[in-house]
Order: sequence, then structure tokens, then C-alpha cells
Amino acid sequence: MSGREVLFEMSRVGAYMKVVAVDAETGTEVSIVGPATAPPEVLKRQAVKRLIFVLKRKAAGEML
Repeated sequence: MSGREVLFEMSRVGAYMKVVAVDAETGTEVSIVGPATAPPEVLKRQAVKRLIFVLKRKAAGEML
């Protein structure tokens, strides 16, 4: 997502890490859950991929 600001919140829940990614421009929010032992950058990358997917579906007018 070149040129767009993405805000992240990461919180550990037991053996898992919940990552919330928010597109600063639209306020669109997604979350993923991964192993707490995974590197933070890997989890953030997965959250951004999901955010891109959701933004594309919204742009196409699809209901989620």
C-alpha cells in the first residue's frame, strides 16, 4: 500500500498475537491472529495483505 498510512495494534493473547491494521485514510480495520513466536514484521505483512484484500472488495462494491 504505497503512500498510505497503516496503523497497527498488536496484543498477545496466550500463545497467539492479535494484529489489528487500520487504513488511516478510510478507517477500514482488519485483524489477524498468528503465533506469538512469529516475527512482528511477518504478522504486520499478513495484516496488510488482508487490509488490501478488504479495501479492494469495498472498492468493487462487494458486501463483506
